[in-house]
Amino acid sequence: MNQPNRSQNTAVVQAIEIAIRLGIIFLILALCLQILSPFISVIVGGAIIAVSIYTPFLLLSKKMGGQQKWAATLISLGGAIVIIIPIVLLSSSLIDSASDLGAHIAQGTLRIPAPSESVSSWPVIGEKVYTTWSAASANLESFVGTHYGQFSTVGLKLVSLAAGVGLGLLQFIISLLIAGVFLLNADSITLALKKFADRLLGKDAQHLLTLSTSTTRSVAIGVLGIAALQGIMAGLGMMLIGVPAAGLIALMVLVMAIAQLPPLLVLGPVIFYVFSVESTTISMAFMIWCIVINFTDMVLKPLLLGRGVEAPMLIILLGAIGGMLLLGIPGLFIGAIVLALGYTLFKDWLMSQEPEVHQSSVEQDS
Repeated sequence: MNQPNRSQNTAVVQAIEIAIRLGIIFLILALCLQILSPFISVIVGGAIIAVSIYTPFLLLSKKMGGQQKWAATLISLGGAIVIIIPIVLLSSSLIDSASDLGAHIAQGTLRIPAPSESVSSWPVIGEKVYTTWSAASANLESFVGTHYGQFSTVGLKLVSLAAGVGLGLLQFIISLLIAGVFLLNADSITLALKKFADRLLGKDAQHLLTLSTSTTRSVAIGVLGIAALQGIMAGLGMMLIGVPAAGLIALMVLVMAIAQLPPLLVLGPVIFYVFSVESTTISMAFMIWCIVINFTDMVLKPLLLGRGVEAPMLIILLGAIGGMLLLGIPGLFIGAIVLALGYTLFKDWLMSQEPEVHQSSVEQDS
């Protein structure tokens, strides 16, 4: 009579022990994630960079006689220097411009040139811009006092934007250094990932790992690469025309392009400015250049995004945009990878059902 009770008690004890062990495991994992949470973004960024440049890294290490240590160091430090030098030059230029502006304001010598008559002929906003610009050039102190609230709001937003861009660039530099560490230990990391994927996914592990790698590289070339090209093209065009703060505006174009927004949102006001200070021929040429920049991604993205990936380009693009809206810049890659994996798993599931459905229909017919 007591045997069933003992068996039941043993099962309850075992269930409690399993629950306690699982609870401890989940607690440890949660604490690990909590401890690593300040560093997750830069670690993920480093992993993405490492995967994206792994093939050039292998070529460089081969040319250096198999010295992977020096190749990884050269890539990480060289990339950081390439990023830091323009930032320092841009910061120095902005500081000098801000100092001159502050000195003119303090001395009361700041003047805004009067707008040309052509400004009033701009479509939709021409009259309003001409009136506001004329008021600022006639009496700047009165104009600033009248619109002090708007200037204060815009100034705070610009400071916040600059701080966000500065933090993002710092994180990118740290991620680049972490990528060098990942490249240096690429073999051991790849082996560990394969073992983890085998335990988690079984026979489909290698296929899904390959898909994740190719998706990461596709997004790096198809999104970040095209965005960098648009930013460089915008910067060169504005430097040739002589647009003030061309480097800062080019950086804003880069951010817009990464966010999958049209660069004309930034370049539009610049086009109006160029029309007000340059000849019609130069202004038209600059406007055409900006239109070419704006539509560059429409031409190159179908060619580059999704290249070498089984998932369609639309899946990769939707994953990149949705992931970025959810997780920021790292979400470009995470979203594209997750959606591509989901699409592949769903497609494989559908294909695996087709033989059974076909067989059952044949049996019913017979």
